[in-house]
Amino acid sequence: MALACTVRRDGTMTPVIVPLNYATSPAASPDPTHRPGPVEREAAVVGRTPEPRTRRTLAADLGALGVQPGDVLLVHTSLSALGWVAGREQAVILALQDAVGPTGTLVVPTQTGSNSDPAEWQAPAVPAEWWDSIRDGMPAFDPARTPSDGMGALPEALRSWPGAIRSGHPQTSFAGLGPAASGLLRRHDLDCRFGDRSPLSALAAAGARVLLLGAGYDACTAFHLGEARSVGAPRERLSCAALDSDGQRRWVRYVDVVADERDFAVLGEAFEATGAVAVGLVGSADARLFDLDDAARFAASWIPAHRAGWSGPV
Repeated sequence: MALACTVRRDGTMTPVIVPLNYATSPAASPDPTHRPGPVEREAAVVGRTPEPRTRRTLAADLGALGVQPGDVLLVHTSLSALGWVAGREQAVILALQDAVGPTGTLVVPTQTGSNSDPAEWQAPAVPAEWWDSIRDGMPAFDPARTPSDGMGALPEALRSWPGAIRSGHPQTSFAGLGPAASGLLRRHDLDCRFGDRSPLSALAAAGARVLLLGAGYDACTAFHLGEARSVGAPRERLSCAALDSDGQRRWVRYVDVVADERDFAVLGEAFEATGAVAVGLVGSADARLFDLDDAARFAASWIPAHRAGWSGPV
């Protein structure tokens, strides 16, 4: 809460409690290094939202976009892009559940990229003399306890939702809600972050669709399945802290196909130009809905043709 005052005509002041979510944004700072705080960010979202977004209005928008009862959706979100939502990520998850109904399933990425070799960190880098201590001290990935890392508020809320299922990869897990979640997320091999032994392949086989809610194509993990299916795709060495079959923490190393989303925005534009993408508004957000397997197949052809060192699709 924030404390403000109103001044009466007789000069006395009356204290007023203002909820932080609705506090007036401070004047813009002339300091070019100024970073908006929570109040300013909230005020900016309120200012660009013509009316409150709610569970009901978002579910209606999802239906108009083409989401149907029984759908299996892989969802990527930018919560702020939706506009001001009454109930924030909880309301959005409920709206998604309303749209797919009791027979539908929702899946989100719940990656944990900070569980990685500190020698590879760049934003920021850490001193080399820290590396061994970090490798020794990094907690092992635990699907039930480890929070997602940089995925946003909605994936983290869904991960911890009652009944949610999470895949077991220590760096690129997915979480799901719904009757198909357990089967879709059951297999996620260590050396297959996004390939045919990962939930992405199971989602593709199940006819899942991708829903981008304010998120760009650079967030589209379905394109990584196309990478993994490309013949001659380069591979990289990775490592992280994981639990072994006896429940003991250890530092594990593996080799997998390179995952590189730097050209996914351009790839997405090319895919959308084929007419395979439904585009509309959900709340204030640009939303896109398309078949996951179609996207992966397109990526498997497009990537080798546009990236040096990639020889061709399967």
